[in-house]
Amino acid sequence: MCIGTPMRLLEAWTDGAMGEGRGRVERIDTRLVGTCAAGDWLLVFQGAAREKLDAARAAEIDAALDLLEAVLDGDHERAGGDPGFALPSAMSAEQVAALAGHKVRGTEGGSST
Repeated sequence: MCIGTPMRLLEAWTDGAMGEGRGRVERIDTRLVGTCAAGDWLLVFQGAAREKLDAARAAEIDAALDLLEAVLDGDHERAGGDPGFALPSAMSAEQVAALAGHKVRGTEGGSST
């Protein structure tokens, strides 16, 4: 499983940047995402930016990573926290289908029965 880390840029140059996130500062290759500026948020995996993020999406990913870290640490109290977004397990079949870009069978006429 690949896990990206949201990082806020401290400075940026032509093909790279210096970013901070989750308690560390690192140099980031930005060639896959194009021009960046200080203050931008990026999703970073193995030193390379994979996607530009807005601050709200970066916060959602950080919240999910906090929960994952709590589970791995065995901290059951912290692991039961709010991830900051709706988990698919808490969604109806229609909501999950919409999230995946699909229609649920039997709902074309407005009824799921």
